Parts: sequence; structure tokens; C-alpha cells
Amino acid sequence: MPLTRTSPLKNDPVEGYEQDFDPNTDAVDVRGVVVQNDSSDDATVQVTRDSSNNLVLIDPNAGSFTLSSLSTGGSGITESQHRALRQLIHFIDNGPTNGFASGAYRENLPAADPFVTSVTWWTSNAKTHKIVEKLITYTGVLATQVQWKMYDTDGSTVLATVTDAITYSGIFESNRMRTIA
Repeated sequence: MPLTRTSPLKNDPVEGYEQDFDPNTDAVDVRGVVVQNDSSDDATVQVTRDSSNNLVLIDPNAGSFTLSSLSTGGSGITESQHRALRQLIHFIDNGPTNGFASGAYRENLPAADPFVTSVTWWTSNAKTHKIVEKLITYTGVLATQVQWKMYDTDGSTVLATVTDAITYSGIFESNRMRTIA
């Protein structure tokens, strides 16, 4: 269905009559705008303003968002809050960085062994709260499975696990299958 564009008329208080709305110089003063599809006649999709003067977009499928929350990438968090998220992408490959307190402690086990099977980042050298852990399984001298575990702030609840199953051709990696849980 083709759209029909309409414009409001404006009431000119000086001249005392209605005249055409000029989209280049005039502004419509409204509480909000309700957007319709081809067959709707409801108020479920809106553009409005809240009591704190925030522009608010309302969609029944996505929720209600202020323009400022969308300017943070749609996540509703700031850049510094994003850096502090406990998501594996922030830790692979060498542990915590921006957004986390200094003093994190890394432990490789077994110690002094060329075939490390566990790399754990702790919140401190007291080793009471894990941040992230990498577990490596070997077949001979080849790492055939690498598993990452991301821990919650309590240091024991696993938030996410990523496991790579690695296949080799001779001593060269030919492929890997990633499982995310």
C-alpha cells in the first residue's frame, strides 16, 4: 500500500488564519507519535518523552528504551561498565584487563611443566575466587581439547563454558569444533 504524506496546518496568530506547515522551519508540538502499520489502529509503537525529558522509543517486541540507553550500543550500559562484564570475549586469551581490579593472579598447573593442563586467573594470590579458567586435554603432545570457563563474582559459579575439540593432520591442526554452553 503506497503511503500518503500529510502535513498539519498551522494557525498564524499574527495574521489570524491557517497556513501550510513548512517542514523546513516549523515544528509540531505533540506529546508523542504513535506509529501504525498497514492495518493497525493502536498505541503499541510510540515515540514519546518521559518526565526526565528523555526521548523514549516504545516497541512491544523490544521494550522501552531511552535514546541515551541506545547510544550505549543498545545494551543500556556505559563503555566502562561493558569492559567489566564477565564474558569470555574479555578474557580470551590472557586474562582480565580494563574494568577489573589490579592484583589478579594467574596460576599454571602443573607448575614447571611444558604441558600445562590448567590456567586459572584468580581475583588475588589468595586463590579464593576464580575469574576465568582454561583447561587443556592432551593426546600425546597435542592439545585435543581446550575448555574455557567464566566464573561469576562468587568465584565458583560457572557463567559460561566454551569447549574446542581439536583435530590434527600429523602435528598440524586441521580443524576445531567449538561448543558454547
